[in-house]
Amino acid sequence: MAARLVGRCCWRHLGAFTSPPLVVLAPLLGPAGKAASPRALPLASFHLSSTSNLADGFSVKEELEENRNPEQRMIGELIETASSPQELFRLSELHALNSNQASLIITQLSRLVAEKKLETEGIVQDERFQQLIGVMDSQISQVWNNTLVNLLKSLYCLGVASNLPEMQSVEQEVLWRLRRLTFRQLALLAEFLAFKQGKDSKLLQEVIKKLELRWTELEGTRTVVMLMGKVGHFSPTLMDRLEDKALELAEQFDPDDIRKITLALAYQNRRCVPLLRALSYHLVQKHQELSLHVLMDLIFAYGKLNFHQPQVFQKIAGDLQPHVPNMTPLEVTRCVRSFALLRWLSLPLFEAIAQYTLDNTKQLSVLHLCGIVLSFARLNFQPSVSEDFFNMVHERLQGQLKQLDPHLLTDLVWSLCILQQARTPYLQHVLAPDFLVRLRGDQSIKAKTLQQKLLHINAAAQLESPNYAGPFLSPEMLLVAPSEPTSARPTLLQSSLREALAAVMGSPENGRFNVPTIYGWSIDAEMVVDNENRPLPIKTFHAPHMLHKDGTKPLPPGAKRVAFLRWEFPNFSNRSKDLLGRYVMARRHLQAAGFLVVDVS
Repeated sequence: MAARLVGRCCWRHLGAFTSPPLVVLAPLLGPAGKAASPRALPLASFHLSSTSNLADGFSVKEELEENRNPEQRMIGELIETASSPQELFRLSELHALNSNQASLIITQLSRLVAEKKLETEGIVQDERFQQLIGVMDSQISQVWNNTLVNLLKSLYCLGVASNLPEMQSVEQEVLWRLRRLTFRQLALLAEFLAFKQGKDSKLLQEVIKKLELRWTELEGTRTVVMLMGKVGHFSPTLMDRLEDKALELAEQFDPDDIRKITLALAYQNRRCVPLLRALSYHLVQKHQELSLHVLMDLIFAYGKLNFHQPQVFQKIAGDLQPHVPNMTPLEVTRCVRSFALLRWLSLPLFEAIAQYTLDNTKQLSVLHLCGIVLSFARLNFQPSVSEDFFNMVHERLQGQLKQLDPHLLTDLVWSLCILQQARTPYLQHVLAPDFLVRLRGDQSIKAKTLQQKLLHINAAAQLESPNYAGPFLSPEMLLVAPSEPTSARPTLLQSSLREALAAVMGSPENGRFNVPTIYGWSIDAEMVVDNENRPLPIKTFHAPHMLHKDGTKPLPPGAKRVAFLRWEFPNFSNRSKDLLGRYVMARRHLQAAGFLVVDVS
């Protein structure tokens, strides 16, 4: 290794005493003297400039002499056209190869293995392969840059052991030459190493550092898309640079590029708002009909990032609707879940999904059906074929409740309560003491959310199911179960509500704020008013909805309780409150408990 380093240094110092470099205006030449084709396969394309050859100690003169040599040109053509490993091995026996040609043969071997799905063990252990490795290693510094990068990839693909001296020699040579590789060569090498070795690769880390430093050389949409999707997650700094470049090139991306970029952002949880807005704008402006996989991935990415663009959603929903009858159950479930997460209801699309569910009942698993019901409930969507739809749901769920995961079962019953379709067997199953035993001692956030939903289910059983006789949650469970979390810092709407109500109440004794209830809902503000709408001291009256009772007096005749509920969902207008299932159920329960509910927005 030390001898090779000394040799490389000698090449550089000797270059200083030679004549000025010869500038050759000619197309990029491959080892066979042919102009390299831009459509050539990555493993068979070789692009070099005269300056990079001089830096590598491989002069322009030597390159031109090799290209003029008929035998060398013939060898290059034979390597490119070889169709089997035996042909390549025969070349190594018939001709005296230099290191660059040996590297090309190894690269061609790797390509044939990949194309024909050959076994690599026999090839790697072949004595002639070992000879090729030796020839390559003997003059590794004279292997062309692009050939060297492809050689490294080929050795990895052929399964050559990483602890072999020749393999380490190639890796070290690539590491030494990183500064002289083109940006595209670095990008392709990073993509390969990210896939093949992952974040533990020291070479990958060095390549990424070079990409971070040379990001201004980045050109073309394809490289940007590839790096964002395959390499960006290894380096936040590089991803920042890629986002800036993608914003600059946003107009040039086609829909599939936009799909890949938004997916990359979604998987990395990077909510780059300027880039997402630019991509959304150009996606709508292109007026192209999008394919199914593009539509599915786009709505998934927007849902995961919680990024709202109504024009994009309208386009996606409109383009998706004709595809629904031919979609798979998994695709339908993914689609409806993404729209539910975005809190975006497209009536034609959801009606089509409801009809799909009825038409493909046998193809849908119980889990798929549960996913559709949960999504419908999130948006409080009642299909026009509601009776047929829910009859089918009840029929499919019959005898399946015990097989469902407790968390999924609770979500399912909770969703049916929102849609007012929860039957007695569902309520009895999740409110039974033996079901609640599974939750004791679990202090995770998921378990607390589940306990809160059980309070909502218990409230639905008490307030909306007159024929339901039990069981119900025990008083102890009502006391320990968490109510809806409240922010330590009030929002602007909460502060405005308090200021407005303070003037109406007249006295702090005439109202409460952030009131937890036994129903699992928190009331933003509560008042008691008489029959002339004058506020009364609230703490003197019995409050059956509270966890801890204050007063004992019943309400005077004509008096009523008023509950104020915040409406802080920016994706819904004040007129569309019925589109959010959770809010709808809270309002229904409070109204059933005797409250006059006032929506505050």
